[in-house]
Amino acid sequence: MNTEDLTTMAGDVPKVFDAKGHAVMDYLTAGSFLALGFAFRQRNERASAFAFANGAMIVALSMLTDYPGGVWRTLSFKTHRTVDILLAAMTAAGPALMGFGAAPEAQAFHGQALLEGGVIAATNWDAA
Repeated sequence: MNTEDLTTMAGDVPKVFDAKGHAVMDYLTAGSFLALGFAFRQRNERASAFAFANGAMIVALSMLTDYPGGVWRTLSFKTHRTVDILLAAMTAAGPALMGFGAAPEAQAFHGQALLEGGVIAATNWDAA
């Protein structure tokens, strides 16, 4: 299955985000991961590190994307979509892969993955 197939599966979802709106959501998502990193520092080192890594990856992706808010603009908006899908999957699977899948902190990552999936589905990828 490719990213076009995944986008087609979300075809009935209203496309409420254009490239600018998606960029705003990206930076808000990165900020929420960084906040989680700080919140989990004293409770769960693995969850904290994973949250910081997620936040850093989203900031890096956003800065490299050719959309409003991008700095170096080396990646197309559609390439950004592909990486977003991979990051959402990584966010969902990460707690189990990093050994804290049964910890309460894992729920925050599962929620974030669902939110990321919603933003991906609600983005008009042809808007850039």
